[in-house]
Amino acid sequence: MSIDVNNESGTEVDEQAILDIARYALARMRIHPLSELSVIVVDADAMEQLHIQWMDLPGPTDVMSFPMDELRPPSKDDDEPPQGLLGDIVLCPEVAEKQGKEADTQHSMDEELQLLTVHGVLHLLGYDHEEPDEKAEMFGLQAAIVDGWRAERGLTGPSPAPTVS
Repeated sequence: MSIDVNNESGTEVDEQAILDIARYALARMRIHPLSELSVIVVDADAMEQLHIQWMDLPGPTDVMSFPMDELRPPSKDDDEPPQGLLGDIVLCPEVAEKQGKEADTQHSMDEELQLLTVHGVLHLLGYDHEEPDEKAEMFGLQAAIVDGWRAERGLTGPSPAPTVS
Protein backbone atom coordinates (compact mmCIF):
# COMPACT_ATOMS: atom_id res chain seq x y z
CA MET A 1 0.00 0.00 0.00
CA SER A 2 1.45 3.34 -1.00
CA ILE A 3 0.20 6.08 1.32
CA ASP A 4 1.65 9.57 1.37
CA VAL A 5 0.94 11.92 4.27
CA ASN A 6 1.79 15.55 3.59
CA ASN A 7 1.35 18.06 6.42
CA GLU A 8 0.96 21.56 4.99
CA SER A 9 -1.00 22.91 7.98
CA GLY A 10 1.77 24.33 10.15
CA THR A 11 0.27 22.32 13.05
CA GLU A 12 2.16 19.40 14.53
CA VAL A 13 0.13 16.23 14.00
CA ASP A 14 0.88 12.54 14.50
CA GLU A 15 1.57 11.74 10.86
CA GLN A 16 2.62 8.17 11.67
CA ALA A 17 -0.73 7.45 13.33
CA ILE A 18 -2.57 8.86 10.30
CA LEU A 19 -0.48 6.63 8.04
CA ASP A 20 -0.97 3.59 10.27
CA ILE A 21 -4.76 3.94 10.63
CA ALA A 22 -5.17 4.57 6.89
CA ARG A 23 -3.16 1.41 6.15
CA TYR A 24 -5.18 -0.55 8.73
CA ALA A 25 -8.51 0.68 7.29
CA LEU A 26 -7.53 -0.20 3.73
CA ALA A 27 -6.33 -3.65 4.75
CA ARG A 28 -9.51 -4.23 6.74
CA MET A 29 -11.58 -3.23 3.71
CA ARG A 30 -9.49 -5.64 1.60
CA ILE A 31 -8.18 -3.00 -0.80
CA HIS A 32 -5.40 -4.18 -3.10
CA PRO A 33 -1.99 -3.79 -1.41
CA LEU A 34 -0.58 -1.94 -4.44
CA SER A 35 -3.27 0.76 -4.38
CA GLU A 36 -2.30 4.37 -3.67
CA LEU A 37 -3.68 7.00 -1.29
CA SER A 38 -2.70 10.57 -0.49
CA VAL A 39 -3.52 12.32 2.80
CA ILE A 40 -2.99 16.07 2.96
CA VAL A 41 -3.24 18.05 6.19
CA VAL A 42 -4.08 21.73 5.62
CA ASP A 43 -4.86 24.83 7.67
CA ALA A 44 -8.37 26.27 8.07
CA ASP A 45 -7.93 28.85 5.28
CA ALA A 46 -6.91 26.22 2.72
CA MET A 47 -9.72 23.90 3.84
CA GLU A 48 -12.25 26.72 3.59
CA GLN A 49 -11.15 27.39 -0.01
CA LEU A 50 -11.58 23.71 -0.90
CA HIS A 51 -14.95 23.61 0.86
CA ILE A 52 -16.18 26.61 -1.13
CA GLN A 53 -14.69 25.41 -4.43
CA TRP A 54 -15.94 21.82 -4.31
CA MET A 55 -19.02 21.91 -2.06
CA ASP A 56 -20.12 25.53 -2.42
CA LEU A 57 -20.31 25.72 1.38
CA PRO A 58 -18.78 28.43 3.59
CA GLY A 59 -16.17 27.91 6.27
CA PRO A 60 -13.62 25.16 6.81
CA THR A 61 -14.72 21.57 7.29
CA ASP A 62 -13.04 18.64 9.02
CA VAL A 63 -12.38 16.22 6.14
CA MET A 64 -12.87 16.10 2.40
CA SER A 65 -12.35 13.13 0.10
CA PHE A 66 -11.53 13.23 -3.58
CA PRO A 67 -11.85 9.75 -5.17
CA MET A 68 -9.88 8.85 -8.28
CA ASP A 69 -10.46 5.32 -9.59
CA GLU A 70 -13.64 4.69 -7.57
CA LEU A 71 -12.26 1.51 -6.03
CA ARG A 72 -14.65 -0.59 -3.98
CA PRO A 73 -14.04 -3.41 -1.52
CA PRO A 74 -14.40 -6.86 -3.10
CA SER A 75 -17.93 -8.20 -2.74
CA LYS A 76 -16.86 -11.72 -1.73
CA ASP A 77 -13.98 -12.98 0.40
CA ASP A 78 -12.47 -14.87 -2.52
CA ASP A 79 -12.70 -12.00 -5.04
CA GLU A 80 -9.42 -10.38 -6.07
CA PRO A 81 -9.51 -6.68 -5.15
CA PRO A 82 -8.79 -4.25 -7.99
CA GLN A 83 -5.63 -2.14 -7.87
CA GLY A 84 -5.63 1.61 -8.48
CA LEU A 85 -5.51 5.15 -7.18
CA LEU A 86 -7.89 5.65 -4.30
CA GLY A 87 -7.58 9.43 -4.29
CA ASP A 88 -6.94 12.17 -1.76
CA ILE A 89 -8.11 12.80 1.78
CA VAL A 90 -7.76 16.35 3.08
CA LEU A 91 -7.79 16.89 6.86
CA CYS A 92 -7.96 20.10 8.89
CA PRO A 93 -6.40 19.87 12.38
CA GLU A 94 -7.95 23.15 13.54
CA VAL A 95 -11.46 21.82 12.95
CA ALA A 96 -10.46 18.41 14.33
CA GLU A 97 -9.20 19.96 17.56
CA LYS A 98 -12.46 21.87 18.07
CA GLN A 99 -14.57 18.79 17.34
CA GLY A 100 -12.53 16.63 19.71
CA LYS A 101 -13.09 19.09 22.54
CA GLU A 102 -16.83 19.33 21.83
CA ALA A 103 -17.46 15.59 21.43
CA ASP A 104 -19.46 13.61 24.00
CA THR A 105 -16.31 11.61 24.69
CA GLN A 106 -13.78 14.43 24.60
CA HIS A 107 -10.61 13.42 22.85
CA SER A 108 -7.45 14.86 21.37
CA MET A 109 -6.95 16.46 17.99
CA ASP A 110 -4.84 13.49 16.92
CA GLU A 111 -7.57 11.02 17.90
CA GLU A 112 -10.06 13.07 15.90
CA LEU A 113 -7.69 13.12 12.91
CA GLN A 114 -7.45 9.33 13.11
CA LEU A 115 -11.25 9.04 13.09
CA LEU A 116 -11.46 11.50 10.20
CA THR A 117 -8.86 9.54 8.25
CA VAL A 118 -11.02 6.41 8.47
CA HIS A 119 -14.06 8.50 7.57
CA GLY A 120 -12.24 9.82 4.50
CA VAL A 121 -11.12 6.32 3.46
CA LEU A 122 -14.71 5.08 3.64
CA HIS A 123 -15.89 7.99 1.49
CA LEU A 124 -13.22 7.12 -1.08
CA LEU A 125 -14.60 3.58 -1.11
CA GLY A 126 -18.12 4.80 -1.90
CA TYR A 127 -19.68 4.93 1.55
CA ASP A 128 -21.89 7.88 2.42
CA HIS A 129 -24.10 9.09 5.26
CA GLU A 130 -26.87 11.08 3.59
CA GLU A 131 -29.62 8.57 4.40
CA PRO A 132 -30.18 7.06 7.87
CA ASP A 133 -29.42 3.50 6.75
CA GLU A 134 -26.24 4.62 4.95
CA LYS A 135 -25.18 6.59 8.02
CA ALA A 136 -25.71 3.60 10.30
CA GLU A 137 -23.65 1.37 8.01
CA MET A 138 -20.82 3.87 7.50
CA PHE A 139 -20.54 4.99 11.11
CA GLY A 140 -20.75 1.39 12.36
CA LEU A 141 -17.95 0.36 10.03
CA GLN A 142 -15.96 3.46 10.97
CA ALA A 143 -16.27 2.65 14.70
CA ALA A 144 -15.29 -0.99 14.13
CA ILE A 145 -12.16 0.04 12.20
CA VAL A 146 -11.08 2.66 14.76
CA ASP A 147 -11.79 0.27 17.66
CA GLY A 148 -9.86 -2.55 15.97
CA TRP A 149 -6.88 -0.31 15.27
CA ARG A 150 -6.86 1.01 18.84
CA ALA A 151 -7.14 -2.52 20.28
CA GLU A 152 -4.19 -3.75 18.20
CA ARG A 153 -2.08 -0.96 19.68
CA GLY A 154 -3.25 -1.52 23.24
CA LEU A 155 -4.79 1.95 23.45
CA THR A 156 -7.12 2.26 26.39
CA GLY A 157 -10.10 4.43 27.11
CA PRO A 158 -13.15 5.05 24.98
CA SER A 159 -12.72 5.40 21.24
CA PRO A 160 -13.64 8.78 19.82
CA ALA A 161 -17.33 9.00 19.05
CA PRO A 162 -18.15 10.07 15.50
CA THR A 163 -18.19 13.85 15.30
CA VAL A 164 -18.45 14.20 11.54
CA SER A 165 -21.90 14.73 10.17
